[in-house]
Amino acid sequence: MYVCNCNGLRQRDVAQAIQAGAQRPRDVFASNGCSAQCAKCVCEMRQMIQDTRESFALAAE
Repeated sequence: MYVCNCNGLRQRDVAQAIQAGAQRPRDVFASNGCSAQCAKCVCEMRQMIQDTRESFALAAE
């Protein structure tokens, strides 16, 4: 499924960027060699980043 239609970023692209250390949507775009266009995807990216942080925190306990 696409997260960012403007840049053609799929969930797996965003997830890979987060796994590689992306902390903000800006980092996700940079790791995929693009930049925000309409920014409708930013909220979903933020949620994916937050969910990943929470899962790492739970795994560390």
